Amino acid sequence: MTVEISKLDNGLTVITQTMPHLESVAQGIWVKAGARDEMPQENGVAHFLEHMAFKGTLRRRAKDIAEEIESAGGEINAATGMESTTYYARTLKGDWPLAMDILADIFTASTLDEEELERERDVILQEIAAAKDQPDDLVFELAQSASYGQHPLGRSILGTEELVQNMTREQMLTWRDRNYWASRMVVCAVGNVDHTEFVAAANEHYGKIPRGHMPQRQPPAFGAESLTEQKPLDQTHLVLSFPAPNYRDPRIYQLQVLASILGGGMSSRLFQEVREKRGLCYSVFAFGTTYEDTGQLGVYAATSPDHTPELIDVTAAVMHSMMDEITPKELERAKAQLKTSIVMNLESASSRADQIARQYLAFGEVPDIKKLIARIEAVTVEEVCALASDIFGETIPSMSAVGQLSSLESHTALAARFKRVR
Repeated sequence: MTVEISKLDNGLTVITQTMPHLESVAQGIWVKAGARDEMPQENGVAHFLEHMAFKGTLRRRAKDIAEEIESAGGEINAATGMESTTYYARTLKGDWPLAMDILADIFTASTLDEEELERERDVILQEIAAAKDQPDDLVFELAQSASYGQHPLGRSILGTEELVQNMTREQMLTWRDRNYWASRMVVCAVGNVDHTEFVAAANEHYGKIPRGHMPQRQPPAFGAESLTEQKPLDQTHLVLSFPAPNYRDPRIYQLQVLASILGGGMSSRLFQEVREKRGLCYSVFAFGTTYEDTGQLGVYAATSPDHTPELIDVTAAVMHSMMDEITPKELERAKAQLKTSIVMNLESASSRADQIARQYLAFGEVPDIKKLIARIEAVTVEEVCALASDIFGETIPSMSAVGQLSSLESHTALAARFKRVR
């Protein structure tokens, strides 16, 4: 199951991993362009454009796109992130050329029909409204803004109601022409597919896309701010975020281990202390989110208003405890969770294709799985404690909260609680 990589003349990268025992092929187009590549006045355009790709091309109506792929038993979709956009499909092995033809068609020849645009505008406005109605979605959007402010990473991928309501076809075309370039693209397939045939087809479909250049992005500054929204709920949804290493930082493996020990499962310190011992909440977890030039380590929890002060107290104490001691047993358990996650992804062609493409966009190579596992294995207790000290020992977290806020302390009080220098 060797990963094979080829470059087209226009700079586009084609990657395959042949898995001859499968009866299917997962493929897609990964572009290093997302919401953080938008100007303030076009926030939401990357996501809107991704929606519009499925609404008709020069050769196919919207209904034709759906009927063709589903008549072959396949599936097709897309997703917009902060730093990338993905269009992907999965079919039986004999139908991958059809899937590539449809993907290339919607990617390069979408007409952005005005009537379809107006219909989809309403769909996205409903999506924005739905996100605001979900407190666990809204609190994470506020967390991004509290951490990164006016930087593109601090804005919603969906955009605002006002901007989406007034977004034009010309804005979409301008953003697409500015970002959808071959040098930023990976076309990847995993499954029962021949590399030479796939490269030839990719060259036919994507070979004329202009080379362009990689994104010119400004790094953000972490801002320890507080953003809250009162809602008539029975709980307080809370996110605390700290600045952390980016995915190019060699400490990325220590970061993932740290997040796992802190709140990565039922055996994690936060779950055991907050839920099992004290019964303060039903859900609590830690997360590590990384970008090319920054990262976040955060904690999410939802609890009753009366329990909010104690929850914050305990969370601060648990975080600070990780500066002082991490047991070898905790370390090995976290490593096992990370290694298992990587290996399990290998069992899914779609997950493997996504992993390969994102790794290449991030690092310009596809790391060998054995090397990734070796790097995880090499993480030491001392390294994780040192990273915990860097993150928790001298930094005031950003805070976001949604729901009942009557017992929520001020950000000044929160800052005092977390300001502990080792």
